[in-house]
Amino acid sequence: MGRQKAMLRAVGERLRIRNKLLREALAEFLGTLVFVTFGCGSVAQIVLSNGTFGHFLTVNLAFGFAVTLGILIAGQISGGHLNPAVTFAMCLMAREPWIKLPIYIIAQTLGSFLAAGIVYGLYFDAIWAFAGGQLLVTGPNGTAGIFTSFPSGHLFSVNGFFDQFIGTAALLVCILAIVDPYNNPVPRGLEAFTIGITILVIGLSMGFNCGYPINPARDFGPRLFTSIAGWGSEVFTTGRQWWWIPVVAPFFGAVAGVLLYQMLIGCHDEPPPESSDEENVKLSNVKQREAV
Repeated sequence: MGRQKAMLRAVGERLRIRNKLLREALAEFLGTLVFVTFGCGSVAQIVLSNGTFGHFLTVNLAFGFAVTLGILIAGQISGGHLNPAVTFAMCLMAREPWIKLPIYIIAQTLGSFLAAGIVYGLYFDAIWAFAGGQLLVTGPNGTAGIFTSFPSGHLFSVNGFFDQFIGTAALLVCILAIVDPYNNPVPRGLEAFTIGITILVIGLSMGFNCGYPINPARDFGPRLFTSIAGWGSEVFTTGRQWWWIPVVAPFFGAVAGVLLYQMLIGCHDEPPPESSDEENVKLSNVKQREAV
């Protein structure tokens, strides 16, 4: 047993990637891959079963828990952003260096792209059977919406942009509050769960217009996959050229969320007072007496 452990450690040491940024990119890739696979998988079940295997609440729960799992996977390595808009906000606040932005975006988009491929492979037969051997983008037998977002019939581009702007701003305000050590910090280890709850609440309150993508990588990666896999360029033209809105609007929403939180909360935070030497001595004496 001891020899096996030693061999495993030796192999692990040889495989270990030394470059920290590359390790972080791989973590973002895997975290996003898991989150989008579970999220889009839940949509696939509902669409392909005509609602027999779930409802709107099911999708929201799946995406909320999927984000939680993705953050738990990547959080200790890369911060678990899983969203270019979040990475952009962290760079904007000087919490992350700008060099990470393009690297993280590529990793997150690739993770989303591969996740779409996994869901497509998982439900391959069902997808082709659903529309009688066709891959349709819209309509009652449309299946492209399993992977990426499309606007409801009532939604125009301006309102759609505002939808994504507000949704992402709300997400960033909540994330900044969750990780703010001077506000009301979440107990260590529970950040992922509270961010998952945030995604759930956003979905339950803002999902009607277009399905609340609020994540450029999560929307563009699967859209790119569907265009290659057989749905064609229609995934980019449907909905009055909708595709660019969930890619661009979240970055503006991220800026608004950062400004709103910092102006109203963050800039006014006061760190807890540092305890004096005398207080430290008293506390030490109390602990000693309790120990006795």
